[in-house]
Amino acid sequence: MDNTAEYCCAYCGESNATFIDFSAGTHQSYVEDCQVCCQPNILYVRIDEDTLDIEIDSAPES
Repeated sequence: MDNTAEYCCAYCGESNATFIDFSAGTHQSYVEDCQVCCQPNILYVRIDEDTLDIEIDSAPES
């Protein structure tokens, strides 16, 4: 099982990889700094329980 997923930075638009902790539940949110521009992104992670597909939305931290 792949525990990484990608999201686009809400500030610079660059692609970033992040580690997904499946034990934290199917709906997660946390702040992670962009690996390119270092701005904080709020990540909203959803994991499909049946297929384990991962969806991530990012938003700027206000």
